[in-house]
Amino acid sequence: MKGDLFSSEHMVQPATAPGMTVENAKCIRYAVDGEMHARQGAMVAYRGDLQFERKGQGVGGMLKRAVTGEGLPLMAVRGRGEAWFAHEAQNCFIVEVEPGDEFTVNGRNVLCFDASLSYRIATVKGSGIAGGGLFNSVFTGHGRLGLVCEGSPLVIPVSPQYPVYVDTDAIVGWTAGLGTSLHRSQSIGSMLRGGSGEAVQLMLQGEGYVVVRPSEAAPQKAQQH
Repeated sequence: MKGDLFSSEHMVQPATAPGMTVENAKCIRYAVDGEMHARQGAMVAYRGDLQFERKGQGVGGMLKRAVTGEGLPLMAVRGRGEAWFAHEAQNCFIVEVEPGDEFTVNGRNVLCFDASLSYRIATVKGSGIAGGGLFNSVFTGHGRLGLVCEGSPLVIPVSPQYPVYVDTDAIVGWTAGLGTSLHRSQSIGSMLRGGSGEAVQLMLQGEGYVVVRPSEAAPQKAQQH
């Protein structure tokens, strides 16, 4: 076969090492040698001797009642082989979590992660007033975390002198060392996307980074999961 489709740009090459790599801008490849975890429904292809197990409210409990308002169940992938993961052609990124690190991420942005990572669910203080609560997953330990994002994310430095205010529907995640609280503003409500009257933003203070996607959540998509 000939043509651009079969060029080296699109052709999958053999994995050189176990673990997670970015296959292309829209897909993550995981060379499995043991166990890993992934978002249910995100596997687009695999080869080798792999078994897939729904985790329901076990591992998936981490993402229960995420910002989307829906639970986001996960699956365990075990064995030896390769699997490819993607979600609605969103852009894919990998975060390296090292010992002592802590990365808080919105459940809707999780694609896959190493089984060596630990996690817990956390609620932003006072967020019950915004859409029933703002729930996030906090990853710690040592391993890689695969994320998806609509468009190219913005990584904004936060310092004690310059707190950052983020639309609650646009937040992807943030690093350790940042405190969060909800900030109300009537003066800029009409300037936000779809905003009118009172607006609520997530205020991040301290020393670190916040990751923001360049679009708000689409409720109709969130309800499909």
